[in-house]
Parts: sequence; C-alpha cells; structure tokens
Amino acid sequence: MQAPNAALAPPPPMFGEPTPLGLLGLSIGCAALVPIAFNWIPADPVKAAMMLKTAAWFCLLFGAGGQFLAGMMALANKNTLGGTLFTTFSFNWVYNWWVLDQLSTGKVPDATVGLCVDLAFIAIFVVLTYAFGFFSKLLFAFLVDIDLLYLFRIGRHFADPAGGLSGALGVGVGVATIGLIAIALYIAFALLVNPAAGRPVFPFPGPLFVARPPPAA
Repeated sequence: MQAPNAALAPPPPMFGEPTPLGLLGLSIGCAALVPIAFNWIPADPVKAAMMLKTAAWFCLLFGAGGQFLAGMMALANKNTLGGTLFTTFSFNWVYNWWVLDQLSTGKVPDATVGLCVDLAFIAIFVVLTYAFGFFSKLLFAFLVDIDLLYLFRIGRHFADPAGGLSGALGVGVGVATIGLIAIALYIAFALLVNPAAGRPVFPFPGPLFVARPPPAA
C-alpha cells in the first residue's frame, strides 16, 4: 500500500552529486594557473607562449568544461545555489582560456573591461559567500578565498606595475589560488570518500549561520 504522503515526497535527484566534479575541475584549472600567478614564465618567448597555451587548454577543459557540466547537473537536481555558482564561474574560465590564448600570441586584453568585470564578480561572490555560510563553514571559507583572490586582482589594477605593491598583490593572487586548490580538493574528497567509507575520513564542519525557521501559521 502506498503511504498517504508518498505523492507529496520530492522526486529523487536526476543526477548524482555533481559538486565533486565541479571542484576537481576547478582545482585542476587553478593548478594550471599557479606558475603564471607567481610569474614563473620562461624568458624564452617560444617556451613562454607554450606555457600560456598549455594553461589555456586546462582552463577550458577542466575549469570551464568541468564546472559547466557540474552546474547543469546541479540545476537539474534543483540545486539553484550550487548550479548558479558553477555555471557562472564556468563562463569566466572560458574567458581565462581566451586571455591566455591571446597572451600567447602577444595580444593583451583590455584591462578596463577586466576591472569592471572583476568588480561585478566581487559583488556576486560576497553575497554568495554569505549564502554558503548557511551550509558549511568550509564552503564559507572556500568563498572567502575567492573573495580575497578578486580583491588582490582588483588591487593590482590600481597598483603601479613597477612598484612593490603590485608584486605583493601578485603573490597574494598566487597564494589565494593555491588555497582555492586545497579547499576545493578537500571538499571534493569529503563528498566522495566519506559516503564510501561510511565515516568522516575528511571531517566536514556544519553551517556557520543558522537559518531562521519559517513563522508559524
């Protein structure tokens, strides 16, 4: 006999949990950017162009492709918050691919447009940081790291390229990128390994904020 409330039960998700896929793609894309963030670019122009092109393809395949697929799956699973984050960020990784590809040919994209987009991104990510705080302290830290990365990027737009501040902000971008890799990998491992092991091999903290319960009818 069917339970009285069976018809009201939410349907099962269409796909498995896509978050690890998106985070692994993000970590691989970020790893490809680490040498560039720290300016470890060869002096030889041919080798430098090859480094930029190599990083560009990792950004396109893993950063953009992996996160776009994860975002579409999350949206199909009715996960609006995660799906919106992954999908929006995936398009930014396509832009990263294009920028690196252009730089490999000696063409420098317009910095003013990049600054305006970075300002829009920091506004988006600050709000999403607050939203993810209702799910996990670790996810909150993940978004805070992204916020810092964009703050460093924005600061570099206004710093003198020949000054020490610009170099320090560049190091900040590199450190934030490595932090993003570490947090993304940890969350992905927790989501993949913990259910398989049946125990918290990778401890996952609870929410930072507590949602207010709906008012009584």
